[in-house]
Amino acid sequence: MGKPVIVVHGGAGAWELTSARLVTAMEACREAAQAGQRVLLAGGGALDAVETAVRVLEDCPVLDAGRGSFPNRNGEIEMDALIMDGRSLNLGAVAAVQYVRYPISLARRVMTDTPHHFLVGAGAAAFADSIGFPRCELADLWVEEMAAQSQPTPTSDTVGAVALDANGNLAAATSTGGTRYKMPGRVGDSPLVGAGGYADNRTAAVSATGHGESLMKLLSSKQVCDLVAMGFSAQLAGETAVRQLSQRTDGEGGLIAIDFLGQVGIAFNTAAMPHAWAAGEQAPTVGR
Repeated sequence: MGKPVIVVHGGAGAWELTSARLVTAMEACREAAQAGQRVLLAGGGALDAVETAVRVLEDCPVLDAGRGSFPNRNGEIEMDALIMDGRSLNLGAVAAVQYVRYPISLARRVMTDTPHHFLVGAGAAAFADSIGFPRCELADLWVEEMAAQSQPTPTSDTVGAVALDANGNLAAATSTGGTRYKMPGRVGDSPLVGAGGYADNRTAAVSATGHGESLMKLLSSKQVCDLVAMGFSAQLAGETAVRQLSQRTDGEGGLIAIDFLGQVGIAFNTAAMPHAWAAGEQAPTVGR
């Protein structure tokens, strides 16, 4: 099989190109790509790699996922996450979960430990408690710098990862705290299969970010996979999907992708989308 590949993103949000926050986000992407790369080079699977990488991003205080998630209008933090296995098409997702430091890992447990694919709110919390999943306090998630930005804006800084392992298996993972100052109970594209992410060994693995209400209209992640099935490269498919996002919805966003050949795609229509990718043993390439 070919060499393993991993790509991560820190969100196509309202980044200021000269800000220290963007530098921090790019460094978090580097660390996340390295963490996922270590899993892959040790013979680990794509699912383990994307979960590991996203947990690093969920730990970064300047990214809107896990620690640093934006609070909603009531000052609560409600988080969403999705993980998908391109080999089996199995997936796990959670939405509107509170007091969880690593939502992506809870989504993984939904996939592996329940007959369902998607749990929300109180049901997701009860499941977490039933399996002894680690919970946290609001203070563990609350970052004052992020909370101070809690004004309505069109985009959010969702995080995500996609990977191709040495056995040719693809996986995708996406995690978010959602839009700034959102209504309680609001769920965006991130945990919705086909919108916030998708993975299929026959086509590609994709993680999307941006204005959720726009991305869910087009199922942008599945759209990329469908374009790859038609013969598009990951890059061309990503650019096409982002162009459609602009033309059909006037929405802002971006996505990362790896196709079944191991080709990488990175596309966005915002000022920046911090990201990093690595193939084989090469050091991660970091961009914004």
